[in-house]
Amino acid sequence: MTPSLTDLTEALLTAARRAGAGAADALAIDGRSVSIDIRAGALEQAERAEGTEIGLRVLIGRRQAFVSASDLSDRTITTLAERAVAMAREAPEDPTAGLADPSQLARDWDPAALDLVDRGPEPDAATLEAIARRIEATAMGHAGITQVEASASSYHRRVEFAASNGFRGGYALTGHSASGVAFTGEGTAMERDWAGEGRTHAADMPSPEEIGTLAATRTLERKGAVKPKTGTYAVVYDERVAGGVIGHLLSAINGASIARGSSWLRGSMGQQVLPAGLSVTEDPFRPRIGSSRPFDGEGLPRQCRAFVRDGILESWVLDLASGRKLGLPSTGNAARATGSPPGPSTTNIDLTPGSVTRADLLAQMGTGLLVTSMIGSTINPNTGDYSRGASGFWVERGEIQYPVNECTIAGNLRDMLMRIVPANDARQHLSMRVPSLLVEGMTLAGA
Repeated sequence: MTPSLTDLTEALLTAARRAGAGAADALAIDGRSVSIDIRAGALEQAERAEGTEIGLRVLIGRRQAFVSASDLSDRTITTLAERAVAMAREAPEDPTAGLADPSQLARDWDPAALDLVDRGPEPDAATLEAIARRIEATAMGHAGITQVEASASSYHRRVEFAASNGFRGGYALTGHSASGVAFTGEGTAMERDWAGEGRTHAADMPSPEEIGTLAATRTLERKGAVKPKTGTYAVVYDERVAGGVIGHLLSAINGASIARGSSWLRGSMGQQVLPAGLSVTEDPFRPRIGSSRPFDGEGLPRQCRAFVRDGILESWVLDLASGRKLGLPSTGNAARATGSPPGPSTTNIDLTPGSVTRADLLAQMGTGLLVTSMIGSTINPNTGDYSRGASGFWVERGEIQYPVNECTIAGNLRDMLMRIVPANDARQHLSMRVPSLLVEGMTLAGA
């Protein structure tokens, strides 16, 4: 009989102690998933995966090592612990390594309040194939669409974490997703776009027909795309891609980057990094959102907090190690995998919404680029210099004129962030709720 995740983490800690570890933590994750891919009317791939992974971190003083495995036998667990201890003895000392003090640990959380598990029947391969084929059929029903790739998937995952400092905790989560990529035209005139959605509960998913229609509509709008004019223009980042702009801010305030001195926002604590009135906040407890968590990857309590409040940078994103390097407490933002150390990461992020629509932003912009898709990224982590490939629509007098592609937008993130104007169109079911953003004075390289 397969041991429970709780039994596995306890066995790992026991084996680590017997092997000579001074402290240890253990992670066990099991899951099952099913995915279906349809391409050009044919079933391209059907995949089902099941498995359990275990991970162990051991510490001897300030030396640590990490090991992982998918074999759950007693012999493997014993060997795993012995190897980890041997590795730790040879590892260099890390003055920031160590578990949380017992007084810091999360207590009395309620995973059920997060509502991360769909209690309905798990969709089988036939059900997922039917969803994918409905997406494909809907998109192909639009004149001008020449091919569709459609996918549908679901998963169920359980996580258990335990440590020698006394922490014990676990949670489960489910996920459902469906997407479609539609194509129009041929050769160098071919264009494509897509639509996709994901939810923790199948009942919250939009219909396959909605996804197929949106994929086809977006693709057909891209017919005849040309390179835009080169120059300095305003840019509106559509809500589909605006989260990436705030993602660059979050990367710059990640404690690991700050501790290494490799962030363009180092030394900016207490300074203005966004326009007055805008905040970037985290709420790890939003129900039915896949990134919500009852505790972090080191057993610390999650917290609602503002990283940026009224434009002013108030906090780095910290785990225990990065916090120790900076002389600060952890913000409860550790993320953990079975084979790697904890690292700082965020959960659910909100940017303060504006009071205007995307159409209002386009009217305010007048002439410029509406970006709906981005490819590639060149970001200098030390200076914030920014350059990305983009496509979207050319706008004049506040109205969309024609689709554009094969262009590059460039600027400096520190300057860009100080000029953002948000709309009010963030989608509420996303873990990162960022509306469309207007940024003046971007360099655009096109024709």
